[in-house]
Amino acid sequence: MRLGIDVGSARIGVARSDPGGVLASPLSTVRRGGDDVAELARLAAENNVMEIIVGLAVGLRGAEGRAAADGREFAVRLADRLAPLPVRLVDERFTTVLAHAALQSSGHDAKARRPAVDKAAAAVLLQGALDAERSTGEPAGQLVARGDPTS
Repeated sequence: MRLGIDVGSARIGVARSDPGGVLASPLSTVRRGGDDVAELARLAAENNVMEIIVGLAVGLRGAEGRAAADGREFAVRLADRLAPLPVRLVDERFTTVLAHAALQSSGHDAKARRPAVDKAAAAVLLQGALDAERSTGEPAGQLVARGDPTS
């Protein structure tokens, strides 16, 4: 199983794959700050995770801003805590937009979407990574080096 992590400023969306790594589904939302890394470590252990995919907030033109730097720093903290479990950074452009659209088309109104959008975005991110790996034969994204926020 794999976990997909969509890191936001207030909340972290979490999704998991099925054991075969074919289908991603929303799992949970974790409040950002405090013991967020400990909570993600608990979810990883509880779900027998073999890899973590963390979204990297890259701008439309491929530039990395403050949100990407924050995501990289968070991924390093997670990699340090969960070693030797691999943590990978994957471009997350459009995941939140796609999650909002999917929830809207399934009948959720805007207010009802708020609690669900973070974990839905994590599922979109994870599904993209799973699909990319299946089509290329290579793990998606970039492996995070422990202790190095520039990885």
